[in-house]
Order: sequence, then C-alpha cells, then structure tokens
Amino acid sequence: MLLLLLLPTAVLAQKGSATSANRGKNGRVKSVTVNNLPGYDTKWFHPGIYISVYGSRYRLEHSQAYVGSGLAANALVSPGFGVGFIGDLRLTDYLSLRFAPGVNPLYENQVEFLKVGGSQDSVLNQEISTTQVTFPVLLKYKSDRRRNTRVYLIGGIKPSINIGQRKREPLRSIMEVNGSDFALEYGVGLDLFYPFFKFGPELRFSHGLPNLLKPGNDVYTRSFQRVRSNSVTLYLNIE
Repeated sequence: MLLLLLLPTAVLAQKGSATSANRGKNGRVKSVTVNNLPGYDTKWFHPGIYISVYGSRYRLEHSQAYVGSGLAANALVSPGFGVGFIGDLRLTDYLSLRFAPGVNPLYENQVEFLKVGGSQDSVLNQEISTTQVTFPVLLKYKSDRRRNTRVYLIGGIKPSINIGQRKREPLRSIMEVNGSDFALEYGVGLDLFYPFFKFGPELRFSHGLPNLLKPGNDVYTRSFQRVRSNSVTLYLNIE
C-alpha cells in the first residue's frame, strides 16, 4: 500500500528532473547527462565578463606619392589582449542583444617601411600604440540547445576611442591616426553550460570603416590615402 501511494510522487519527480539516461539495446545505462542551468534561457538579462586575445593590422591603401618614394610599405600583425563586461538582453528564444564594453590596454599597430634602391636596404618601422576603449553592440542568433551545448552567430557594430598615443621613440612615431574608429563585426561561438555558469568561446572578425590616417607632410603619412583597422579576436565569455 505504501509503495502505491509513493508511486505518483516518484513519477512526478522523474518528469521534473533535468537528468537523462542514455541506455543501450539491452536497457543497461551507458551514460547519464545532467542538463545544467535548465532555466537559464527564460531569464531576460544575463551579466558577464570576458577576456580576449587578438591580432590586428592596418588595411593600407597607397597614394600616388608612394610610387616615387623609394619605400616598400607593409602592415604587420600585432598581438594584444583585452578585458570587458557583458550585458545580454533576451529578445526572443533565439535572439538576444549584447552590449560588451571593454578595454585593450596595449593596442598597437605597426607599419614596416623598407627603403629600397640604395646601396643597402634599411627598415624604418612606424608604431602606433594606444589604449583602446571599445563599445560593441551586437545581435546574437542562437541555435536550439542540445543538452549542454549550443552554437550561435553574432554580428553588429563596434565604436571605439583611443586614449592617447604612446610615443616611445620619436622617429618611430611620426605617423598618426585619429582617436576614434567605427567597425563592423561578425563571428561564431559556442555556449557551454556548466552547473554554475555558462562559458562561451567566440571567434570574431572586425573591419573598420573610416579612414584613420591624420594628414601630414612626412614621407610615411604621404605614402597612404587611406588606413583602416582590421582584427581577428578570440573571446572567452563567462556569464
């Protein structure tokens, strides 16, 4: 009699459980999967933090003055890192709006100038080093959750400002750029659900739209008519 009274309670408990068992053909349990954070997607707002590592380089568009300058100019890839915060606002079951302000404390780009045509070639690099503050606004399109994983696409805009320009050596810091930028960003990521948080590795591509180059009379600045930003960043998100 006691078993009969407890049977409905056990059935209800089994239906409300976030744990599922994977059984073989003979009914034996092969593995048990626990659905972590089962109510996560019903919340309207999720805060978080991130760290990032990136490689950035300029997209150079040469000017007519570059042809007779005796220089060969190439943009070099410069690595760096950043940190920031995440605010994720739920719009629908598959779409959310994200605001992810951050700072890249050692943002640097280099342009290599190789002087050719003389008795000996020489390299004259130009370094542009700043602290960059970014304000990305992004839409995140999510797939259906499969147990504790989910893939997503992300895209939007990234305004940014540069706080000062560090000049370590005057001759390597003649070329200057504007203090603000505006870029288009897009990428792909993976949400991994753990018992107490969600971890999301994300790869994002960024392409700046405005011309960053400040006018100048030096040979380095006159070699270009447009300089735009370009970067590839790996984000490690924790929400």
